This record gives sequence, structure tokens and C-alpha cells, in this order.
Amino acid sequence: MAEQINTASFEEKVLNSPVPVLVDFFATWCGPCRMMAPILEESESEHPELKFYKLDVDESPSTARDYNVMSIPTLILFKNGEPAQESVGLLTKDELTEFIK
Repeated sequence: MAEQINTASFEEKVLNSPVPVLVDFFATWCGPCRMMAPILEESESEHPELKFYKLDVDESPSTARDYNVMSIPTLILFKNGEPAQESVGLLTKDELTEFIK
């Protein structure tokens, strides 16, 4: 299961990561976010080349704001500390696999 991070650990875990990182911007009250969680968990085990993290937008609003997260779930794939691509909304397993490529 993806480790939950916050604003304090974001730079170390995401921006300074030597490998690509997928960050799931979510909230505990968000239905689509809860539906996305098992899909992400399954994908995490299938993609050891990526780090997966979850960031609760209610607990870390400044980080969500820094990346213009306006709707959740939002997935941002970071490569070399920079956002490489973004997806907003619930994805199917196939859509997530395509997004990660």
C-alpha cells in the first residue's frame, strides 16, 4: 500500500526521488478516491520501477495548491522532480496502466 506523505516530506520523497513517482492527491471523504485506492494498490505491485505515494489534500492544502489540484482524485507522475503528466478523476486499471507508460 502506498505510503502517505505530507507537505513536510514531499520534497524528500517526491522531488528528490531518483526514480519516477506517482502521487495520488486524495481526501478520505472522496468516494472516487476510495474507488481508486485498490486499483493503485494493485498497480503498485506490478510497477516496481515507480514509487507510489498518497497525499491528503485536506492535510496538505499548500502542496495541492502548488500543483493546481482542483479536483480529486488527481494523479501526478513526477520524473526527475518535475510533473511529467497528470490525470484527474477515477481511472480504470487499463487507463492507469496506460497513464503510467
